Amino acid sequence: MKYGLIGKKLGHSFSAELHRRIGGYDYELVELQEKDLDVFFAKRDFSAVNVTIPYKEAVLPYLDEIDPTAASIGTVNTVVNRQGKLVGYNTDFGGMMALIRRMKLDLYGKKVLILGTGGTAKTAYAVVRQLGAAEELFVSRSGRSHALTYSEALIRHSDADVIINTTPVGMFPDLDSCPISLSTFTHLRGVLDVIYNPLQTRLILEARQRGIPSQNGLYMLVAQAALASELFTGNSVPAETVENVYTDILREKRNLVLIGMPGSGKTTVGKIAASKLGRKIVDLDVMIQNIAGKPIREIFAQDGEAAFRELEAQAVREIAGLTGLVIATGGGCILRPENVDRLRRNGLLFLLDRAVDQLLPTGDRPLADTARKLKQLYSQRMPLYRAAADQIIAVNGNETETSDTVIRRFIEET
Repeated sequence: MKYGLIGKKLGHSFSAELHRRIGGYDYELVELQEKDLDVFFAKRDFSAVNVTIPYKEAVLPYLDEIDPTAASIGTVNTVVNRQGKLVGYNTDFGGMMALIRRMKLDLYGKKVLILGTGGTAKTAYAVVRQLGAAEELFVSRSGRSHALTYSEALIRHSDADVIINTTPVGMFPDLDSCPISLSTFTHLRGVLDVIYNPLQTRLILEARQRGIPSQNGLYMLVAQAALASELFTGNSVPAETVENVYTDILREKRNLVLIGMPGSGKTTVGKIAASKLGRKIVDLDVMIQNIAGKPIREIFAQDGEAAFRELEAQAVREIAGLTGLVIATGGGCILRPENVDRLRRNGLLFLLDRAVDQLLPTGDRPLADTARKLKQLYSQRMPLYRAAADQIIAVNGNETETSDTVIRRFIEET
């Protein structure tokens, strides 16, 4: 192997894509158990590797030399083989610094809570100290090694200005987990979550719902990958390359989710948009029928609406962690807030707003098989659609024109 990434579980990683775009070289993902580290580093059969959870500290004994910044932090995420001598670096430091500066988040004189005590937490500590934070506090479940427990943080430090999550809580596939509730923290000026898969963790979603500036770890990942690439190859990576790669990856990973009334054109518009974007389309109603093994009308008739909504929630859970899709939802998908939250993990939600007098009853949808039912549903659901939507698209023209508008807005939003 020439270049790559080592870690325990790498199914969530975007690193291979990033390095191919940034440096134009092959980059392998190598999952290792801790017992395999001895053999891997004894062979030294690589030019350079990145290191991720949980080995950023475990690799230290294998190194011949450690860069001063990495040594002061006590963690390494990049190892370069220089003619048989292994040299360790910490490009996470520069990546996190770049993220905070991009957010224009001022940490000077602020109280910062760092969730976690591992290698990335130590990097965060070094970054916020350099940026002039007045108080930096680690938070962990056990409270060991001078860290606060989560209950202590909630009770004694509700005046924190910034929270940085460096734990894997909320990372794919555990999308419904959240390390801490933000309800107690009334002075927050920023929330950072180093997780980048999903694009929006529950922590990030809660911060945005509360109007708190927040950002996931994708930009940090791209920035640190660029710094690592410079160490790998000796070639500088321009700042515009970092920005372009970040934007491209974000756009490619984000799902385009269509919501709206039955008959608003979600499936047709979705198929056209998916074809133009070169993406796969997922129709949640089709998924539900496949799960149940029967048509939706039969589900309603034999099992009732409650059973259908459970199947719908199951389908949403199955696709919420996937990326790069066009998703056409059923008309009632937004009735459950948890469905909306899960679709937002990786998606932008577009409401196709077709006027009620232009909606036609659909015989295969028991709740929308007459004009009267459609009008009742419209008045009941439209406030929920509008609350859930990131973008509202007025459907006045044909489906191709609507899909073009959706695609343009999707690209602009990203």
